[in-house]
Amino acid sequence: MNGTILVVDDEKEIADLIEVYLTNDGYTVRKFYNGTDALKYLETSEPDLAILDVMLPDIDGFHICRKIREKHFYPVIMLTAKVESGDKIMGLTIGADDYITKPFNPLEVVARVKTQLRRCRNYNNPLPQEQKNEYDIRGLYINRDSHKCTLYGKEVTLTPLEFSVLWYLCDNQGRVVPSEELFEAVWGEKYLDNNNTVMAHIGRLREKLHEPARSPKFIKTVWGVGYTIE
Repeated sequence: MNGTILVVDDEKEIADLIEVYLTNDGYTVRKFYNGTDALKYLETSEPDLAILDVMLPDIDGFHICRKIREKHFYPVIMLTAKVESGDKIMGLTIGADDYITKPFNPLEVVARVKTQLRRCRNYNNPLPQEQKNEYDIRGLYINRDSHKCTLYGKEVTLTPLEFSVLWYLCDNQGRVVPSEELFEAVWGEKYLDNNNTVMAHIGRLREKLHEPARSPKFIKTVWGVGYTIE
């Protein structure tokens, strides 16, 4: 089997459809139609990836995502019928890795699942490379081999995507990295206009690094271009 996928959606037809396509691709699916049952499952089990509908009859998907991020860093994909960017930013800010808007092609869901699992496995099992494996920038220390990040000696807990974003910026220290380049390097997908994914993750990184909003010490914004660590 390719892994265990948690699917939570109160629309039975959609949950069942996702289950069929993922099962046909070799995944084990744990399916729930409400948030309460999903949370009970998560108390004793850890899937390889979670697909969460935002709008549920009892507990919304944002709450479930927050509960997952309290202890775990496996990928989370949010589903929503809404098209507002605010929902997407909210999901990404609380730790979701991807966002899919309904209606969708189930083959796209399978493709996104594969992308997230591949990225997560590469993060946990990096290939040996003849490149620099650590940086220490004015008290910000990041190590690619151990996947550890510390700020002035105190550990900073990062999700795999947050780590990848920070590592890419450190690896390109002194250069302004365009948002498009950062997105395509970390997410491995084509960048589209009005994509708020990078901005949301940069905002979350700054929070964890206790960066002041007006004058960040580490991750600086070059308006209209991208981000840099000097």
